[in-house]
Amino acid sequence: MMNKTGIDVIGFIAATLTTISFVPQLLRVIRLRSARDISLTMFLVFSTGTFGWLVYGVLSHSPPVWIANAVTFVLSMSILILKLRFDRRATSAKQVARAPR
Repeated sequence: MMNKTGIDVIGFIAATLTTISFVPQLLRVIRLRSARDISLTMFLVFSTGTFGWLVYGVLSHSPPVWIANAVTFVLSMSILILKLRFDRRATSAKQVARAPR
């Protein structure tokens, strides 16, 4: 049987891999200045779930769970905020383009 340290190492490795998977998406949103292809509903639900896992990790004293979910929450909220900002900007630009002259 594995000791707690060994189990935590597996948890940190898994957490690192799943957390860094958001970095390319965030960089793409920043580079393109667009998040049109990202589902707002999905990211709202995901961010809420991630926050729940963060709270669970803190309450259960599980560093791999709370650390990974704290970082993932920040990344997902960054994408969500950029989506809202860029979508609002795109909607405003479309309205200006359609305005009668």
